[in-house]
Amino acid sequence: MKAFDWHADPISRATVITTSYRNTQNVRRFLARECGAAFRFDRPFMAWLKDGADKTMGDAADEWLRRQAEKRSSP
Repeated sequence: MKAFDWHADPISRATVITTSYRNTQNVRRFLARECGAAFRFDRPFMAWLKDGADKTMGDAADEWLRRQAEKRSSP
């Protein structure tokens, strides 16, 4: 089976984050579509993406949005 190409392969919410995951422009475009123009990578989120737990790109978008909501609700 061919390894997922994070630079070129189409990304959907069902795309599994593999051990070969990379923060590419392709990933950034997907997350900006899912999360909005304010999407930015930060170190804690990047560490969460690569922590080895089973997750999809949909999970990643939901987690980024959850973290943003948490930041807005913190004093």
